[in-house]
Amino acid sequence: MDDIIARLRDVDACAVSDALDKLKLPSAVSGIHRFSTDRRVSGRVVTVRLEKDDGRAASSRHLCTTAIEAAQPGDVIVIEQRTGIDAASWGGNLALGAQLRGVAGVIIEGPGRDMDEARQYDFPVFARDHTARTARGRIVETGTNVPITVGDVTVTPGDYVVADGSAVTFIPAAEIEHVLAAAEAVVAKERAMVAALRSGTPISQVMGKSYETMLK
Repeated sequence: MDDIIARLRDVDACAVSDALDKLKLPSAVSGIHRFSTDRRVSGRVVTVRLEKDDGRAASSRHLCTTAIEAAQPGDVIVIEQRTGIDAASWGGNLALGAQLRGVAGVIIEGPGRDMDEARQYDFPVFARDHTARTARGRIVETGTNVPITVGDVTVTPGDYVVADGSAVTFIPAAEIEHVLAAAEAVVAKERAMVAALRSGTPISQVMGKSYETMLK
């Protein structure tokens, strides 16, 4: 297994967000919800950009199928659908196809649908919202593996992501070693604090000055 991917699996979104803050990099994206599993997802990013259907000739390929076929096992598909149109960027057949491909999960800046099916497949779907409204006639795909925006973070193909019940965090590929090292230090500090609390150390001591200044 790729060492970076293995290390990513051992850090959560809060630790990554703290690391990004420490390194003065764009931090966590809030408000994207985990709908279909309780699992944390992490991996390399494959991006999709969706836009309003302006009447252009219909593609012979359904949206997001190119990304699924381009993905490697363990990749995470990240979709931008910021049109404001209530239309799903992802659905049940896509979830099954992605799962069979070995995709780790999907993250949508916008709505998705068929959440019950995704839950049946145990496929992680994170989305800004949920809907039953089809994409047909409403939105179209305009790019795969192109830069996109999620929250206020620019996401580039090949970047990394960690997403869980707290937030979604993106790590620029060029910064992965620095961010991982900082996140691992946060995790180690947090584990030591848990051990201290369980041993009876007062919480005011455990969460004292060293905790308040740990990101400086």
